[in-house]
Amino acid sequence: MVDDTEIKTRFEKLAPFLNERTRRLAAAAEAAAIGRGGIARVSRATGVSRRAIASGLDQLKAPDDLAAGRIRRPGGGRKRAVETDATLRADLERLIDPATRGDPESPLRWTCKSIRRLAEELRRMGHTTSHRIVAELLHEAGYSLQANRKTIEGKGHPDRNAQFEHINRKVRAALKAGEPVISVDAKKKELVGDFKNAGREWRPEGDPELVRVYDFVIPGLGRVTPYGIYDMARNAGWVNVGTDHDTASFAVESIRRWWSMMGRAHYPEAKALLITADGGGSNGSRVRLWKLELQRLANETNLRIAVCHFPPGTSKWNKIEHRLFSFISQNWRGRPLVSHEVAVNLIESDQGN
Repeated sequence: MVDDTEIKTRFEKLAPFLNERTRRLAAAAEAAAIGRGGIARVSRATGVSRRAIASGLDQLKAPDDLAAGRIRRPGGGRKRAVETDATLRADLERLIDPATRGDPESPLRWTCKSIRRLAEELRRMGHTTSHRIVAELLHEAGYSLQANRKTIEGKGHPDRNAQFEHINRKVRAALKAGEPVISVDAKKKELVGDFKNAGREWRPEGDPELVRVYDFVIPGLGRVTPYGIYDMARNAGWVNVGTDHDTASFAVESIRRWWSMMGRAHYPEAKALLITADGGGSNGSRVRLWKLELQRLANETNLRIAVCHFPPGTSKWNKIEHRLFSFISQNWRGRPLVSHEVAVNLIESDQGN
């Protein structure tokens, strides 16, 4: 008598070479060879349903006339959910329609529209579906997972373009005259210590760098604030890493150190210094201390210092953002700033360039 284990072993060896039709016929052939009780035994050993084996036996007795290459007769097999449920697609699109965001009656008004939540809501509406079916329907309808995109810059101003043209003219004139032009800004504060830093880096599999769960300031380490100066003429950057507050005094002191360590040597004949900066923050257009400290710097250096502030909401056009700070972010990605020395050394690294 044939053992169920033998049936299972033979079937598993054939399985990689079988499609739906030949799988059914192979199981039916085993059942026919066994005789009485064969359908139940083969079903237990192979996992093929009794109904499928019975159908296979019928096909062995009266071979079908399927065209070459076909597995089922036209129209055979389980129907897709959208074919048996006429309103499924329409109800799904109504749930994810952006217009429903302003509808207080929308069932998903205040929830995250994940495929599982959508499937759950569709089931409440009487549909028989799953998150897999929802995902397929969304892809067919042209939907995809997308993040927010920063494109809206707030209220415009009729003189906005004129402001940019003015800044451009001032910068070009200064560069043409051989005078130094710098773009300045403070990068956001970063916690010092074994804290998580956004991004990823290559490490042995299963061995991520362990960091703290909570972002509480570590006494004695605190935060660091990089204040950057980007020299437009030389395409060179300089960063002063502060451990105190981001104040106007700190901003001007950073410029003072840049001038003392780099600027004076490269521009020995300079009579003026042009600065481009954001309209807010420590170097904001309305910060009196910023203007007072700049005047002190002008008195010390005998430079005529002029500042061109970018309009509100346009800081991304400041050169330092994409010529210097972007590389600092790349150098810091996935690396905890465990000490002030690490923070400075990663800024100095050229791996982001």
